[in-house]
Amino acid sequence: MDPHALLLFLGVDLLLVCTPGPDWLYIAARGLGQGRAAALTAVTGVCAGYAVHTVLSAAGLAAALRALPGLLPVLRLGGAAYLVFLAVTMLLSLRRSGSTGALAAAGPQPTPVVLRQSLLTALLNPKGLLLYLSLVPQFVTPGATLPVGAQVAALGAVNVLSCATVYTAVALTTARLATRLSTTPAAARRLSAVSAVLLLAVAGVTAAT
Repeated sequence: MDPHALLLFLGVDLLLVCTPGPDWLYIAARGLGQGRAAALTAVTGVCAGYAVHTVLSAAGLAAALRALPGLLPVLRLGGAAYLVFLAVTMLLSLRRSGSTGALAAAGPQPTPVVLRQSLLTALLNPKGLLLYLSLVPQFVTPGATLPVGAQVAALGAVNVLSCATVYTAVALTTARLATRLSTTPAAARRLSAVSAVLLLAVAGVTAAT
């Protein structure tokens, strides 16, 4: 694979990853509502989802999606519906805690739950699929010594590493902000509500993409 093409892809990919979008909002929602550990777990889940995209694309999923264009809108709407479900679940949890007279925010979810939810969110995010459908093929050289599947895998690995770096910074920043703002139980509850609203915003952006 041409090293210059790989560096060019890295530059373009970093530009895309650094542009605030659904992934940023999702990780920020975790950081604001559930703290540092949940935000970093969300980053792990999102990156794992993109790693799965990489493996499937290297195996030919991108070509299959080009042959079945109607599948992408189904995945997009499914992802939006799942995010709405997560937001509603969070809001209901806050309502139940409020109805018992407690002012505490919704408690942090177990790590496996956050990891699973984040993985599903990434798998259903059309932005990741579109990256492999539109951008990655531009940097693949069919006649190169390295097989096409291996080239796709290498480019996908670059994308996963870019996401891990940028999203970790987002997670740590929002979690630090949440620590400063949640000085009282009532403030913590408000941050949890804000995180639920952010998830609804991500769902809206995903559905409209």
